[in-house]
Amino acid sequence: MSQKILVLLENGFEEIETLASVDLMRRAGLEVTLAACGAELMATGKMGVRVVADALLKDCDSASFGVLVIPGGPAAMTLRKNPKILELVRSFDGRGCLIAAICAAPVVLHDAGILDGKQYTAHFSVAEELTEIRPDAVVVDGQLITSQGAGTAVEFGLAIVAKLLGSDQSQEIRNAICAPEGCGIEV
Repeated sequence: MSQKILVLLENGFEEIETLASVDLMRRAGLEVTLAACGAELMATGKMGVRVVADALLKDCDSASFGVLVIPGGPAAMTLRKNPKILELVRSFDGRGCLIAAICAAPVVLHDAGILDGKQYTAHFSVAEELTEIRPDAVVVDGQLITSQGAGTAVEFGLAIVAKLLGSDQSQEIRNAICAPEGCGIEV
């Protein structure tokens, strides 16, 4: 399975969740593509930070990627309404790929029908809809990684690195950025 990572970038993305996880994955030497879901490479985050994507999602060969990362923020509510995004999630799941979602983004996974029987967490703002949210900062269940929100973004990124490259690599990055030991995440 490819370790190439596809990160969805939609207007309204949560900046900390997106940029912290991309930064950590790139520090680990992983190949990460920020893919704009709209018609332009530029996307504006929830707090007004503008980010230029590496590519347009429509131009990416999703089959060449082995990991899908979906940041949260208001963008998650836009993504969940897009049938092409839901099919993309199902495609990654069907191929047994790693899928990671943070904050409100697990609603996209829910709408794609891949959360059934899985343990997961998410932001409290979607708790009425996702009724089985665990209270953990990060939850790893097989090929699914979920996290609560912006405050857990470093742990989320490190969990992705640990899942792909092992806990030693994740610990090395944690030490390099002076991140305190987190939530005892097991992969």
